[in-house]
Amino acid sequence: MSRGRPAAVALPSRPRGALRPPVSRLRTRALAVGLALAVSALVPAGSAGAADHYQWAALGDSYTAGGFVGAPQPPLGDASRDGCDRTGDAYPGVVERELDEFPPGKPVHLTNVSCGNATIADVADTRQTPISPVQPPAGGWTAVDPQIQRARLNDQTDIVTVGVGGNSLPFGGMLLKCLELGATPGKSCREYFTSPPEGEENIQDKLARVQDEYIQMLAKVHQAAPNAKVITVGYPAVLPQEGTACNRLSLTELGAVKHADVDWLRDHVLEPLNSSIKRVTDFFGDRYVDVYSSSVGHDACQPAGTKWVEGICGDAADYWPAKLSGTLLNCAPINKRVTLVHPNADGYANTAAHVERAIRIALLDH
Repeated sequence: MSRGRPAAVALPSRPRGALRPPVSRLRTRALAVGLALAVSALVPAGSAGAADHYQWAALGDSYTAGGFVGAPQPPLGDASRDGCDRTGDAYPGVVERELDEFPPGKPVHLTNVSCGNATIADVADTRQTPISPVQPPAGGWTAVDPQIQRARLNDQTDIVTVGVGGNSLPFGGMLLKCLELGATPGKSCREYFTSPPEGEENIQDKLARVQDEYIQMLAKVHQAAPNAKVITVGYPAVLPQEGTACNRLSLTELGAVKHADVDWLRDHVLEPLNSSIKRVTDFFGDRYVDVYSSSVGHDACQPAGTKWVEGICGDAADYWPAKLSGTLLNCAPINKRVTLVHPNADGYANTAAHVERAIRIALLDH
């Protein structure tokens, strides 16, 4: 297989401010049930292959793991906690419960090894040292094996979902830099990452590197699980369609990030990242799950109840910290916790609806 970079694909244009309608949960649920019944009808009793279960492995970063949404998995105080901050209400857990209720022919067994702060390399071939701020052990967290290895992917694996890429830019670090420069007159993170100082990659090089890493990672997933249907999961619309929608005085949104930089982050970082993930997915003949389109209008700058992603500070479970260690960021004065632009329960429910549908469709052909 050639490892050359696939040709760039231009993103489709759309009118500024145009909102795509959110996915109908009722329609998605109806489809899920219909697919479950269809699969059950197609698979004769006792003939669904040698295994009694479908094997599903969930790989990814904090947008897969959950962080602060739902009960920690493993529970707080459990000796098997690894610092990866997986939670029960992130999309793997939500999908698992739906598949349990309406099995696609036979039960699905989930192995979830996603980990907060994971990079593409951490999925593929490097050991990651988790950074969970929740009850870390005295000596810090122990490094964990690459997710492909932890998930024990093999020729019996039926489904692999993977949601990763943002930390390899890293998007979170770029956002914090934009927050820092937003408080400095005359400074722009667009300028910083377009013509960076020595030692910092420009955005074009970052995106090109991430695409190459993603190609190598998917190749290793296929090598480890040669019979699996591979499903990649993109990132939601965490940024508004117009930067001016954000209140720069509000840490529950994007804080001091300049409106022009919000627009730049959306058009030149987030959307191209998703486009690259889809392009590589198509290159391998895998299935890409677009959660961006359905989440437009539910970004971090929307009011509570409408947003599907929390802002710099936001609502989180009680175990999650209100202050970011090593920085001046402290959300306690506004009775919030450090959420750093991550999905809330509604955001994970939306992603879960799309991922569940993709899994059921994949298993129809399995």
